[in-house]
Parts: sequence; structure tokens; C-alpha cells
Amino acid sequence: MKRGPLSAVEAAVVGCRRCPRLVTRREEAADDSRAVPGAAYWARPVPGFGDPAARVFVLGLATAAHGGNRTGRAFTGNPSADSLMPAMHRAGFASRATSEHRGDGLHLDGAWMASVVRCPPPGNRPTPGERDRCLPYLRAEVAALPALRVIVALGGWTWSAVLKAFDAPPRPRFGHGAEHRLPAGPLLLGCYHPSRQNTATGVLTAPMLDDVLGRARELADA
Repeated sequence: MKRGPLSAVEAAVVGCRRCPRLVTRREEAADDSRAVPGAAYWARPVPGFGDPAARVFVLGLATAAHGGNRTGRAFTGNPSADSLMPAMHRAGFASRATSEHRGDGLHLDGAWMASVVRCPPPGNRPTPGERDRCLPYLRAEVAALPALRVIVALGGWTWSAVLKAFDAPPRPRFGHGAEHRLPAGPLLLGCYHPSRQNTATGVLTAPMLDDVLGRARELADA
């Protein structure tokens, strides 16, 4: 399958400088040699990655300052990836259970992964304006994935951002395992975010994550 539309979205994402606060943050993080000594940082907006024939889109909140902002790939090299990628592998969406760097051999089968906000926000808290300036990239990626059937929203903030992106009344409440059909689009499926805080405290367990990704596959295959 040709990657033309996705390549165009990627180029637009990587070249973006719409949010001065986020540009500053991503560049400051790259200069922080204490975080990952000796690492060469990507320090640009992080595009989505995966299978152009994806039926499932796994969507997070924002790029991690020393994860995707360092590696150049979403859900790579950060604690959330340490929980999420083994589950993606168990569900048959990922070729391996780890996501360490862009050349690690990982590829996705039937899945696409990205974050709503493509740069690392201070305190991991994007402003509403920063979210809104990134939403066109989400809409463009969804439009460029013709086989897409399910969006897995990691966390309530991501759930709300998807509803806003696709102007989806009514606004159903987020919940782990919640489902909502977007207007003229894929089904939205809620999942607690695989942050270290959630996984360390048992808010999100491996079986809970497996259940949501299994449901996503079930819906995508129906």
C-alpha cells in the first residue's frame, strides 16, 4: 500500500513550530544531559508510526520529553512503552515486546500509534490551545488510514481530545473499556493510560490492558 498521504502528514508534523512553549521545551529537554547521558535527541515533533493498513489506532496524550522527543518514535524509550508494548505484542499488534529506539526492528501489524500532542509539554500538561493546534494532524492521520475501525484513547484527556477533534456529540464520559461510535468514523475505545503512576498503583494492570486491546482487535475484525 502506498504511503503517500501518511508521508505528507509526517512531513507536516516534523516541520511544525506552531507552539513556542513546546518548541522551547523539546529543545531544553534535548540539552539536559543528565536525563540520558550521551543521547542524541530527535527534538522535533513526533509523527505517528505503524502499519498503513492499520485497523486500530492507539493514541496517547503527548510526547515524552525523554521518550519520543529523544528517540523520534511514539511510545519508545519511556516508562509507558515498558507497559504498553508488551501488551501490544501479546495482542499480535507488535512484532516485539519492547520499543527502545527507531532501529530496534519493531514493526506494527494492523495498528498505528501516535500522541495527540506531538511535542513534550511542561509537566506533561498541554494547554487547550496546544491541543487544538495539534488536532489537525490527528484528523489527517485518521483520514490517511483507510482501513481504520477503532481508536484506543489512552486516558480521559485523550478521550476528550478525540471527541473534540471529530466534533462528536453527545460527549460520553471516559471510562476504562468505554465505547462510543464517532460520527461517520471509527469506534472510540477508552483505556486507562499506561503511565508509571497507574501501573505501579494497580489502577491499570496487565490483564486490564490485555482486555482493552483484545476488545479492539475483536471490534476491528468484526
